[in-house]
Amino acid sequence: MAKSNKKVVPESGKALDILKYEIAAELGLPVGKQLANANVEFATELGSIPAASIKEDYWGHIASRDAGAVGGTITARLIKKAEEMMLSL
Repeated sequence: MAKSNKKVVPESGKALDILKYEIAAELGLPVGKQLANANVEFATELGSIPAASIKEDYWGHIASRDAGAVGGTITARLIKKAEEMMLSL
């Protein structure tokens, strides 16, 4: 069986990218889409990186463990949100 990379909801890509960089900033990771003249130390206090100031995507210098932490946190937040939505029905 052939594997497909077709997204079920193509519009979700941008929202997931925003969430990915928001979580990376909360974890204090200096990830690829760097801000011009920004101090990465304050990323945790800021809580997110504005999508409008993102320049280029690069995660090559981030350890696998840290990248996995970002992915795991994304999954946990999406599950929590889905559970909240189901309880409110």
